[in-house]
Amino acid sequence: MRTLIISDVHANLPALEAVLKAAGDVEQVWFLGDIVGYGPDPNECIDLLRSLPELLALMGNHDAALMDYISIERFNYEAAEAVRVQARLVTPQNRDFLELLRLKVEISDLTLAHGSPRNPIWEYILNAAAAEANFAEFSTPGCLVGHTHVPSIFIQEANGSTQVLFPGNGDRWKPDGRRYILNPGSVGQPRDFDPRAAFVVWDDLEGTFLFKRVVYDIESVAARILQLGIPKRQASRLWIGT
Repeated sequence: MRTLIISDVHANLPALEAVLKAAGDVEQVWFLGDIVGYGPDPNECIDLLRSLPELLALMGNHDAALMDYISIERFNYEAAEAVRVQARLVTPQNRDFLELLRLKVEISDLTLAHGSPRNPIWEYILNAAAAEANFAEFSTPGCLVGHTHVPSIFIQEANGSTQVLFPGNGDRWKPDGRRYILNPGSVGQPRDFDPRAAFVVWDDLEGTFLFKRVVYDIESVAARILQLGIPKRQASRLWIGT
């Protein structure tokens, strides 16, 4: 079975469409949170996400802020303004969808969360120290997270140390019995200085995670961000992937 793993779409419809086309046929989709925030197309992205096969979807911090589950005051100005704009756009039907998103899910050999298993909404796993603190917070062999917008793998070695990998486009990785925390990167706003949309395909027959990047029409997204009155930074940062 091929599973598409995506995170942090951030209302970027062209990026999501490009990812779905590049991924090809998949049997199921796991979404790790933040369908809204930053971009111009919250309703369109939610509608498309809802249509995907065997969808398992989690809530991210921007989703929670739009729903008033967490305070928008914890966001920086640019991020908060984007949420305020989108809150006026999102339809009641799509609010119902966001309301039912889960914070953390355990399925088979995997734990899924947006930020971390320890703090699904807010914590960033950016380095080995953060990963080491979280290995004790889940009992499955693997954990999938988003939130940092950086494709990465944190591997718990037998000696207790943590190996950190930053896979590139086309890299395949196999756990080989090791515990790990894996991040597919961001569909809609990458932050690893690569503006291409990021995603991962899990092949359970091969036991491999395939990391992929795909180009999309950044210019059209940036133009619509500005038209909606979302701060300019959310448009300009798309070009450089940060």
